Amino acid sequence: MTAPTTDTTGPTNGRVGRQESAEERADRRWSEMLQEVRVAQTGSQVLFGFLLSVVFMPRFAELDGFERWLYVVTVVLGALATGALTAPVSYHRLLAGRRLKPQLVDGAARLVSLGLVLLALTIGSALLLLLRVATGATWAAWIAGGVMAWFAACWLVLPVLQIRRHANHHGDQRPGAQRPGNFGGG
Repeated sequence: MTAPTTDTTGPTNGRVGRQESAEERADRRWSEMLQEVRVAQTGSQVLFGFLLSVVFMPRFAELDGFERWLYVVTVVLGALATGALTAPVSYHRLLAGRRLKPQLVDGAARLVSLGLVLLALTIGSALLLLLRVATGATWAAWIAGGVMAWFAACWLVLPVLQIRRHANHHGDQRPGAQRPGNFGGG
């Protein structure tokens, strides 16, 4: 692990950070992102595989029109999520050796962020479908909506609040500093 030193990626302002070149930073960010993606990819692929098998279950024939439409939407969302979360592999294969690692990391990070949104939507719509079929209750949408709010809180609101708290506490105003919506920072 690198000992804390003055950050060379922007104005120092007395902050402590890593002393790394742009290439070293891109390598570190790529490694960190791959660790994160492994978790999300596994979840999306297992969920997508399960969704693909549902159509072959005997009870599928009992679904009403809305539930069948919801199933199709859920499968499409699952396919899109899996595609976005596995896209860093393709990005790496196409850009490897071209001295574009920072661009590779930034592009892959955007796709991973999109993949996480699609994964949350897949989980929400799968939950809605499951609750409707299992209970037949109209309140299934309220539960699925509550779960989606929980995802938004855990995956977006809490990290954004932490970023703001850190920026306010440390006066982090350097260009390129990680801000909500700035997927290239970090």
